[in-house]
Amino acid sequence: MRSAEWSPCGAEVISFRRATCKLAGFGSELFCGAEYRIYGTRFGASFGQAHNLSMNLLKSLAAVSSITMLSRVLGFVRDTIIARAFGAGMATDAFFIAFKLPNLLRRIFAEGAFSQAFVPILAEYKSQQGEEATRTFVAYVTGLLTLALAIVTVLGVVFAPWVIWATAPGFADTPEKFQLTSDLLRVTFPYILLISLSSLAGAILNTWNRFSVPAFVPTLLNLAMIFFALFLTPYFHPPVMALGWAVLAGGLLQLLYQLPHLKKIGMLVLPRLNVRDTGVWRVMKQMLPAMLGVSVSQISLIINTIFASFLVAGSVSWMYYADRLMELPSGVLGVALGTILLPILSKTYASRDRQEYSRILDWGLRLCFLLVLPCMLALGLLAEPLTVSLFQYGKFDGEDAAMTQRALVAYSVGLLGIIVIKVLAPGFYAQQNIRTPVKIAIFTLIVTQLFNLLFVYAIHLAHAGLALAISVGACLNALLLFWQLRKQDLFQPQPGWPVFLGKLIVAVAIMSAVLLGLMHVMPAWSDGEMLQRFLRLGALVLAGVVAYFGSLLVLGFRVRHFARKAIL
Repeated sequence: MRSAEWSPCGAEVISFRRATCKLAGFGSELFCGAEYRIYGTRFGASFGQAHNLSMNLLKSLAAVSSITMLSRVLGFVRDTIIARAFGAGMATDAFFIAFKLPNLLRRIFAEGAFSQAFVPILAEYKSQQGEEATRTFVAYVTGLLTLALAIVTVLGVVFAPWVIWATAPGFADTPEKFQLTSDLLRVTFPYILLISLSSLAGAILNTWNRFSVPAFVPTLLNLAMIFFALFLTPYFHPPVMALGWAVLAGGLLQLLYQLPHLKKIGMLVLPRLNVRDTGVWRVMKQMLPAMLGVSVSQISLIINTIFASFLVAGSVSWMYYADRLMELPSGVLGVALGTILLPILSKTYASRDRQEYSRILDWGLRLCFLLVLPCMLALGLLAEPLTVSLFQYGKFDGEDAAMTQRALVAYSVGLLGIIVIKVLAPGFYAQQNIRTPVKIAIFTLIVTQLFNLLFVYAIHLAHAGLALAISVGACLNALLLFWQLRKQDLFQPQPGWPVFLGKLIVAVAIMSAVLLGLMHVMPAWSDGEMLQRFLRLGALVLAGVVAYFGSLLVLGFRVRHFARKAIL
């Protein structure tokens, strides 16, 4: 360090920051505010600018996470209502299969690939080409996207039975089930067009730092499905068709809600078609491989649906409800991190600041381990309380809850891998490096299917084997992404990882002991009404949270230290 460049006051701050870093277990130099811009000549200005960047990033992350949490909570309310009204059987299997394809597109576009391909190029236009060129670019992208998706939608509606035969061939053995699924798919398929345009609007708003608006959009789908399930079901025959129309209404609400916000930033434009525009084709060329690279776990879900369609009735529904529980931590943290990190990584890589690029990735990984490790253990340990308290009502009986628990435990194994992918994949896309994550995705996809065959047919784990295969594939994907970043010397772990992980392991062990002890003395989870179960579940979760973060506090960990060092 060039000590001659720092004032005496700066040296004191350095000592203090080093001390706090050591107390937090991050090592003597990790993200220390006083040591950022270590080669600069003006400590005060550099530290102030970096501190503001850190706080802005954390505020955006907190805003997106909190709004996403609201959406996930409403999603649980929605699924509880669906489980109580329809149970887990032929009707729900049909709906979940019909909703699988448009929901897959939602995850791919709203939570990954489209933003990965579109945002860096849009940001380039915004900073270098001016407002009018940016508006033209947006109009051209919207025009081509609308045309392509309109064609896909028409084909999907016309050839719905063939789509069902391809994605759930086992349903063909039951004509009534096959016909119901085809009818539902014809209703839900236009959601692909609506949610894709909604995701385009969200990507634009995120580029203008309007993160909270796109984050709120998913709640509108949940509200639509809750309203249709509670009040409009008697007006449809069969009743489950109400859910199909709810999906369509929710997609329309999601798109319309964002239009006034686009108008405020001057980006509400009419679609225009220009197939020769170079910017549009840059997006499309990057988007196709990015869809595979970011969404390998979602593609695995579709393939798993094919396997599940040959299993006993209810298998698709059990996996769906378990996946919904997994979406709470993966959505709240994973989606938020992916949304926030991409533009920052892109800007940092473009400015050739490789040290800061590496530190951003390190911060994202630490945040994953800090929050996901306890979630992963808690999902496995609390599988019974969660499924019984949230879903075991009405037609959703104890057998359904037990089968859902098995899938949830299997899914929880891969939670850390699923979220780490959302941190590491943007590290490649920020470099406009599509080839590496695509190669990893293809390899992982193949390996996942081999695990499907092993777990389902050799070890006889049934639907839980399908969930476990996805988990193992996600962990493999994350490890390969990490290995490639290290191999290309793009990521250097910051000091302090062994101490950091040691404290997390101790805290997780204490949390697990507390949860197991309380569950041992509590009454059966099927006892009592919904409110009583929710109160007990809330008390159990609160005890786990207090035990985990309380243990870290005793061990010298301070969340504010982690926050200050986030992106300094």
